[in-house]
Amino acid sequence: MQSKLIEAVGALINASAGERIRLPAPDDELIDSYESQMEITFGDEYRYFLKNASTINFGNIEPLVLSRDINSRGDLLQAIKIARRLGVPFKWLPVCEDNGDYYCLDQTGNIRFWSGDGVSSESWPTLADWIIDVWIGGN
Repeated sequence: MQSKLIEAVGALINASAGERIRLPAPDDELIDSYESQMEITFGDEYRYFLKNASTINFGNIEPLVLSRDINSRGDLLQAIKIARRLGVPFKWLPVCEDNGDYYCLDQTGNIRFWSGDGVSSESWPTLADWIIDVWIGGN
């Protein structure tokens, strides 16, 4: 695990003054259940992000969440179905929906921006960079 991600999540917690959405953060059991349903394995950094940052309430960014109620607003499974129909590449994992656009993890761990107009050149080398630049920085 990159210490950069731990530091970025810490900065996000400070920026949000600890404010969280009502949905509890997922535990390992729930994350494992989603992995099983999706037939993929989340990397260590994304698991850390899910457990420590996905329920932070700050700014206009609302990460996709894991919930025991898949009908919850922003549920990852539901969002993936919609994203695929819209044309988000199959190998990209949406982590955040933004007015019909998506921030996605690609196979190399980069965060890529997908717009309703198609693939964009915007990208960030890590989740930590995306948290700092987009979520906290508002860029």
